Amino acid sequence: MNDTLYSLATVAIPMIVAIVFHEVAHGRMARLLGDHTAQDMGRLSFNPLRHVDPVGTVILPGMLALAHAPVFGWARPVPVDVRGLPHPRRAMMLVGAAGPAMNFALAVVAALGLGIMARLAPGAGAVAQFVAANLVNFLAINLFLACFNLLPLPPFDGSHIVEGLLPRPAAQAYARLRPLGFPIMLVLLVVLPWMMPSLDPVRAVVVPPVTWLADHYIALAEMVAGRPLG
Repeated sequence: MNDTLYSLATVAIPMIVAIVFHEVAHGRMARLLGDHTAQDMGRLSFNPLRHVDPVGTVILPGMLALAHAPVFGWARPVPVDVRGLPHPRRAMMLVGAAGPAMNFALAVVAALGLGIMARLAPGAGAVAQFVAANLVNFLAINLFLACFNLLPLPPFDGSHIVEGLLPRPAAQAYARLRPLGFPIMLVLLVVLPWMMPSLDPVRAVVVPPVTWLADHYIALAEMVAGRPLG
């Protein structure tokens, strides 16, 4: 397989799975709390075609991976409307936290998979190496998506958690930032790193906790494998 296609495949597959499960987690938590909007619109499906954004889920992550930059992306947001629920602010916090929580759980699955493969099939063939490469990227992508989405600014999931924790007047003021979500994301992800690489907020704020968590997840994989990996 061409090296570029191989690299893209080992990023696109885990990225799509991680993002789809992330979005479905939001919708399923909303349904659990009493909001059936996502279910009624058919967005609780694990069919990637219902969630994938061609640019945010495939093209951009693939380009970032080839450029050896932090990989991130997005899917079409799952529609959620908790305004009619008894405790809408608390409900939105739980819905917002469900996506990153799913990514942390999927990272555990990736670590366990790596450990099992290392124990049962050390030095296996090309197919096993392809699966292992996907698991490594699946681990890294899920950790990055979880930490990235916990940023306490709109439109990230962390903003819903912050808004729910703030006193109501402060939360109402904070919510006024939400329409500015896309410009905020553009400045953080594109403008600042381009103008002042030393002030890249993703590398400064997101990468350190991802690295710290990855060390612990790899330790779990090595415990399952019964030997060091790599």
